[in-house]
Amino acid sequence: MASFLCDRQQRVKINETLSDWVTLRGGMPQGSWLGPLIFIILIDDLRPKLLTHKFVDDTTVSETVARGTASDLQSTVETLIEWSQRNHMNINFKKTKEMIIGPLSKENVTPLSVSTITVECVRLTSRWAL
Repeated sequence: MASFLCDRQQRVKINETLSDWVTLRGGMPQGSWLGPLIFIILIDDLRPKLLTHKFVDDTTVSETVARGTASDLQSTVETLIEWSQRNHMNINFKKTKEMIIGPLSKENVTPLSVSTITVECVRLTSRWAL
């Protein structure tokens, strides 16, 4: 695996013009078969205390909150941020959403926040919503 990833080079072709070769410092060749497997290995130790679903470059955290109890989601988000920083991975907070399914209203839930950013809360809008 090291020989596959180390000392990789690339160059760019625009029309008939080629750039110089550049040695890459990181990353996985796009479209490689090893890419998804290596990513799964890299995120294997991501284990927050809430139910977590990992698929390629997406992670979903789920929580069932009983009436009258507090959510652990904010502390889990903070754990995810710490993990991503330790592992040199960036979270795209513009794509990060919170979805509430069930009888809770947005007014009864403390908004999730990341640093100074409030995570957008979306609602399930289909007729199958609980």
